[in-house]
Formats: sequence, C-alpha cells, structure tokens
Amino acid sequence: MTADATTRAGRSDVAPRPVARPRSTAIDHEANHLVDALDRAGHRLTEPRRAVAGLIAARDGHFTAAELVADARWRRMDIGRATVFRTLDLFASLNLVERVDLPDGNHAYVACDPVHHHHAICTGCGRSQDVADHGLAAVLGAIGSRSGFRVTAHRLEIFGLCAACQVVA
Repeated sequence: MTADATTRAGRSDVAPRPVARPRSTAIDHEANHLVDALDRAGHRLTEPRRAVAGLIAARDGHFTAAELVADARWRRMDIGRATVFRTLDLFASLNLVERVDLPDGNHAYVACDPVHHHHAICTGCGRSQDVADHGLAAVLGAIGSRSGFRVTAHRLEIFGLCAACQVVA
C-alpha cells in the first residue's frame, strides 16, 4: 500500500478513492455532453450538476451513487449525497445514464447515449459496453405471437467477462 493510500485509509472522513479514468479531453467532452443535454432539455446548469457530470464522465464502466459520493468527498467537492441522487435521477430521466441491476441484486448506473440499446457488463472489472439488439426484435415479436402478449418495452443486461478479464482468469 502506498503512503498516500495508507493516509487515506487511516482517515475516517475520506473514503478510499474509487476507480476512475485519468482526466483527459475525452472525459471533458463526456462531461460537456451531459451538461449540454441538461441545457437542451431546459434544466438549470448548476455547479453541483456540473460536478456530478464530471464525476460520471471520469468513471470507467458501471458505478454506484455511493461511489460518486465517495469520489466527491475524496476530491473535497462540496456536493452532498442527496444532490448526487437527484442528479442521477435527472440524468436517467433524460436517458443519459441508465440504471442496471447487477447479478448480486444491487444496482448501478452506466453513462450511455439516449438511443435504445443494451449493456454487456463485465463481472470482473465492471466495464460496460453498449450492445445493439440485432435479432432481438424478431425474438420479441415471436414471444408476442405465441403468447398474445403485446411487448411495449424491454431491457436486456448481459453479464460475463470481457476479453481482458478472460485472459487474467
């Protein structure tokens, strides 16, 4: 454990740093994408919302609200737990993040484009990948035909190991 990690681990007021991507122009672009979407939808562009957008953009893979809160505390950002939850709800209502149910029963969020798609989530490292639903519409149509059930919406989450985690396993 590094001296910095030991210092953080020994302090009760600072949570251990969650895994996040290094700051880059790609992260800035993603944060701006979230903020621009808020603006286009007519929502106020408050500093706390901008901060949560930055925290989301810095994540690599799925994340929980608790991880965002811990990251904000570690960075000494002045945003509270309730603000993080409200902002996640707002982003979800705009289809900018999507809530996913994990195999262990917990839930997390993934940043995504506001077009219909599904997620393949690595149970090893937590990274998520958008997956098109090629062929799924036909399966849903067949289910409807056989059962008489009219499918109006669906959600599919696929769990497994990404290529990098398969090599390690």
